[in-house]
Amino acid sequence: MIKKEGKFKWLEEGTGGKPIILLHGLMGGIDNFGEMVDFISAEYKVYGLDLKLFEGSLLKVSVTSLSDYLHKFMRHLNLKSAVLIGNSMGGHIGLIFAKEHPEMVDGLILTGSSGLYESAMGDSFPRRGDKDYIRKKTEEVFYDPKVATDELVDNVFEIATNRISTIRLLGYAKSAIRHNMAEDLPNLKIPVCLIWGAEDNVTPPHVAEAFHKLLPNSELNWIPLCGHAAMWEHPKRFSEIVLHFLKNKF
Repeated sequence: MIKKEGKFKWLEEGTGGKPIILLHGLMGGIDNFGEMVDFISAEYKVYGLDLKLFEGSLLKVSVTSLSDYLHKFMRHLNLKSAVLIGNSMGGHIGLIFAKEHPEMVDGLILTGSSGLYESAMGDSFPRRGDKDYIRKKTEEVFYDPKVATDELVDNVFEIATNRISTIRLLGYAKSAIRHNMAEDLPNLKIPVCLIWGAEDNVTPPHVAEAFHKLLPNSELNWIPLCGHAAMWEHPKRFSEIVLHFLKNKF
């Protein structure tokens, strides 16, 4: 169910258990978590926060402002703490939030997370107006290029051909690069579950291994034949790993 209150918009499913908050990536939205929500919400209360990346002031385009937005959202719902599940930049937001508000984060589940390694912006940034290039770059996010449907490519193309949206994308990407978490990770003592696509081209496997090495209370799970969006490409396997982690740790 999609809910809207004040400046917030979110997906809400499930009834009981520990609250789980989903954080999407730079080119994503709350629908990126798809079927996974059905599996997890059978046992837990799930909130998928719309980060509204393409709304609001250009002056607030940063990963830290998104962490602040998450803080306001949790206070709005009177959530004292939660487990955060973040994909790509959503994982980075979760890490920043856990550093700033450790008492509000019970655990982190990261998949294809940024925060340690941001691929060079040059070639990877969409060329405005070139739809074939947009399709190719969108397909590269996934192990199976068929996951990049016409609808998804159209959405990415619309963002890439809008000047203000492009400025926002670059702003978030540069902010992510500036906020490298390498020195902060050893201080995060909360349980962390890393779930990585073995064929992730955006945040390659060595990034997952670096996260695992630096996070003192982490476990690393691989999903074969999977790219950058494990929860989307393999929702059942992803959910099995998440539920096993939650039941073991909490």
